[in-house]
Amino acid sequence: MMILKKVPPVWISRAIFRSYYSVPPQPVPPLSQTLEGYLRALEPLLPPDELAHTQKIVKEFGKERGLGLRLQEGLENRARNSQNWISDWWMHWAYLENRQPLPVHSNPAISLPRRDFSDWRGQIVFASRLIAGVLDFKAKIDSGRLPVEYMRGHPLCMELFPRLFSSCRIPGPSHDQVVHYGRSRRGPTHITVVRNYQFFQLDVYNSDGTPLTEGQIHAQLLRIRSQSWKTDKEPMGILTSEHRHTWGQAYNRLLRDKINKESVRLIEKGLFTLCLDSPVMRISDEKYSSRMAAQILHGGGTHSNSGNRWFDKTLQFVVGEDGSWGLLYEQATAEGPPIATLLDHILKFCKKADKKRAPLIPLPMPKKLYFYIDPEIKWDIEMAKQNLDILINDLDVNCFNFQDFGKEFAKRLNLSPNSLIQVGLQLAYQRVHGEPCTACDIASLRMFRAGRTDYIRSPTNRSLTFVMAFDDPNVSREAKVELLREAVAAHTQLTEQALEGQGIDRHLLGLKLQAIEEGLSVPSMFMDTAYGLATHWKLRTGQVPSNTDSVMCFGPLVPDGYAVCYNPQSDHIHFSVTAFNCCEETNSETLAVTLESTLRDLQLLLEPTA
Repeated sequence: MMILKKVPPVWISRAIFRSYYSVPPQPVPPLSQTLEGYLRALEPLLPPDELAHTQKIVKEFGKERGLGLRLQEGLENRARNSQNWISDWWMHWAYLENRQPLPVHSNPAISLPRRDFSDWRGQIVFASRLIAGVLDFKAKIDSGRLPVEYMRGHPLCMELFPRLFSSCRIPGPSHDQVVHYGRSRRGPTHITVVRNYQFFQLDVYNSDGTPLTEGQIHAQLLRIRSQSWKTDKEPMGILTSEHRHTWGQAYNRLLRDKINKESVRLIEKGLFTLCLDSPVMRISDEKYSSRMAAQILHGGGTHSNSGNRWFDKTLQFVVGEDGSWGLLYEQATAEGPPIATLLDHILKFCKKADKKRAPLIPLPMPKKLYFYIDPEIKWDIEMAKQNLDILINDLDVNCFNFQDFGKEFAKRLNLSPNSLIQVGLQLAYQRVHGEPCTACDIASLRMFRAGRTDYIRSPTNRSLTFVMAFDDPNVSREAKVELLREAVAAHTQLTEQALEGQGIDRHLLGLKLQAIEEGLSVPSMFMDTAYGLATHWKLRTGQVPSNTDSVMCFGPLVPDGYAVCYNPQSDHIHFSVTAFNCCEETNSETLAVTLESTLRDLQLLLEPTA
C-alpha cells in the first residue's frame, strides 16, 4: 500500500504549508472506546441473541494481550511515522481499489442555480467568466493569499486545495492511482474544453504568465465552437464511465497509439475540464432541478451529453445552453468543503464587473485533440455506451426544495439543524420500510493534518426510541418532544466525537487493514455478520456546506439503499434523493414525499402553532 511521507508536497504554497503544520496529527482513538461505541451502534440493529453473540466476539478481540491490542499498537506506531495513519489507506480502500464505475457510484455532482441565459451565446459568456473565476481562485492558492479556514476556532488543513488542479485518476487492473501534474511552478497552463464529444486544449495563460482575460477566453471559446459544429461519432469520454477493470484494459489499448497517448495526457494534465453541454429536452419546472442534477451527475445518457465528460478528471465544470451549470468532482482527491469554498469564490467573482481589457496579442488557435480508433477501441466504446445507459436508466433522481423551515428554525430551538434532519431521515425511512437502517453522515477531519472524513452513524438507541414513539397515539406530545431532543442530542454528540477524531468507523477499518498489513488473517470480528450489517449503508447521506442554493447528488452505496443529500439554508432546505429502479423495495419519490411530510410533522411537534 502507498505510504505518505511526513513532509508536505513541495508544490504547496507557503500559507498552506504553514496551515499543514499548524494543525495537529490525527489521533488514534482508544481501542476500548471504539469497541464500546461499535457495540452501542449495533444495539438498535440486532436482536438480543445476535447482539450477545457479537459481544463475545468483540470482547475476545479487545481482551488484554489480545489481537486487538497488538493491532492498536501497530496503528499507533503508524501514526508516529506517517503524516496521517488512515487517510492514505482510506483513499485506497474507499476509492482507488473500488472497481465500480465513477459516475453515479462515486463522483458527486453539484447543480447550481440556473443562470439568466437560454442560448449558446449566453453559455459562452458565462463559461468565460467561470473560467476566469476558477483561475482567480487558483492564483490565490499559488500566491499564498487563500485564507486558512477555521472551524470552531481551530485552523483546518488546506493541503487538498492545490491538488484540485492538474490532477486525474488513472485506471488500473486491480487498483487506480491519482496523478498530480501541478507539482512545480512550471505546471500545466491549459484546460480541456469538451463540446459535442470533441476535446480541445485551451491555454489559459499569456506568454508572460498572466491569465487570459474574460474577453480573451470568450474569443477562444468561440473558436472552439466554430470547430465543433457536428457531434463526433465516437464519444471517447464514455470510456471513463466503465467498470474500472474494464476501463483499465481499454486504457492500455488506447495508449498504444502515439496520437491517443498525447491526447489522453493533455486531458489528464489540464488544470480542469469545461463541459459545454448541448440543449436537453424541455421539461416542467417541477422536475427541472431533478433533471439538471442528473445531467451534471452523468450527462443524461449516450444520446445526450454523457460523451462530454472525462469522469477520471478531478474537476469538471458543466455549462448548458439553457442556463444550467454545475460541477462534477472525483472524490479520491477532492472533497465537499474545499469544493464549496471554490464554488463560493466563483459565485462572488461572477458578481463583479470585468474591468480588464483584453490585450491586443494574437492567441494561438485552441488545439483539437484527435484519437485513432481501431476496431478494438470502437468495440470498447460501444460496450461502455450500453453499460452507461443501463446505469443511468437504473438511477432515479428526485430533487425538491423543502420550504416550511430551514436551519434557523432548529437553531432558535437550540437544536442542531443537521442532527434534526438526520433524525427526520430515520423517521421517514421507518415510515416507508417499517424498520430502522444503517445510515452514515459525513464528518470532516480537516482539523487534523491530512485529515479526510469519518462517518457519523445512525440510528442510535435514542433515535430509535423516538422513532418508535412518534406515531404511537398513546405517547404524549410532551414526551415525544423530550424524546426528539434526546435523539438530536445523541446525534450531535456523535458528531462532536467524529470531528475530534474519535469516530469508530475509520478506526475499525484501520484495525482491519493493519491485520492485513501484518500478514494476519482478517480478525473474526470483521467476518461476523453483524459487521456486514453495520457497514451495509442503506442510507448514504451528506450535507452540502454551501452558502448558495445548490443541490448535491450521488448514487446509493448499496443496491437496496438510498442516497440523500441536503443543503440547509436559513429558511428552506434543498434535498436530493436517489435510489436504483432495479430494487423493488426502494423508491426515491416515495422516500422524498415521506421525508417532506415527516419534517412538517417534526415542525408541528416542536411548534404546534407553526
